Amino acid sequence: MRVLAMLHLFPPHHNAGAERMVLAMLRALVDRGHEVDVLLSQKHPEITADYEIHGIRIHRHRDKTDPFQFFPAADVIVTHLENTPRAAALGESFQIPVVKIVHNTFSATRGQLRKGISLAVYNSRWMAGEFADLPVESVVIRPPVAVADYATVPGDCVTLVNLFEPKGPGTFYALAERFPKLRFLAVHGAYGTQVVKDAPNVEHVQHIDGDRMRDEVYARTRVLLVPSEYESWGRVGVEAMCSGIPVIAHPTPGLRESLGEAGIFCDRRKVDDWEAAISTLLKPRSYAAASKKAKARAAELDPAEDLARWCAAVETLAVRRAAFRHLATA
Repeated sequence: MRVLAMLHLFPPHHNAGAERMVLAMLRALVDRGHEVDVLLSQKHPEITADYEIHGIRIHRHRDKTDPFQFFPAADVIVTHLENTPRAAALGESFQIPVVKIVHNTFSATRGQLRKGISLAVYNSRWMAGEFADLPVESVVIRPPVAVADYATVPGDCVTLVNLFEPKGPGTFYALAERFPKLRFLAVHGAYGTQVVKDAPNVEHVQHIDGDRMRDEVYARTRVLLVPSEYESWGRVGVEAMCSGIPVIAHPTPGLRESLGEAGIFCDRRKVDDWEAAISTLLKPRSYAAASKKAKARAAELDPAEDLARWCAAVETLAVRRAAFRHLATA
């Protein structure tokens, strides 16, 4: 099977949760013996040549005619986010099934699912419920996070990943002021204007490759903060839990589903509650109990079954297309 992924950018140069999710899913297809090409629609200053990662071939953006050389051999198109409309249109024109990986419940996303999509891949059960009224075949695949890829010995910092305003840097900096003796780690995100403030106990780390997160972020983190106003799942929380790092989060539906009973939930507008949660975790027994829950939840989210279901769903589309082409030429 030959898969063509039409995406805007890709790791290691762009490492938002959506891209890390797609990387893991495409890698699973390669591991099953399939060929995968990723066609980028955006230029990036660090991408000056085509490259390969985990057997996935990534083709840098050149011009709008790029996809056409791949269509004769493509069995399935995979896409997400802003590339969806073009992928759907081209898939329809060339009679190639299109898989959309869905990362949010926004109105634009709903519109994209109404036409030209053969399979919608939702990253959480609550999201699937939000789109249950749409007549599109779907499957739920939680963002794959393998414990072995992220497990390490936690450090001593209180950490926030992505300083984009909707991710809650205001809460983060307020807590840094309230705990002047604690170390805070601010990891710049892959997108959005980063809110950067100088503080004596806050260290800033620039956007880094997701494969370095374990050693350069989680190995330095004791508590992870996720005060996001919106998260459809919240991959970073699951990554942290692989090391038994407690996660304090705003109770979005996605975060409640991903963190489960291991999550410590506080309203992002109530800094006093976040302060109390951190204070509780400073107590050794409380931290040990929270850490145990975090490790257990990460183990529950083992991605093996999800990835097998994902591969089977894409393979089914390829078989259907082959059967359709056979009938069309018979």
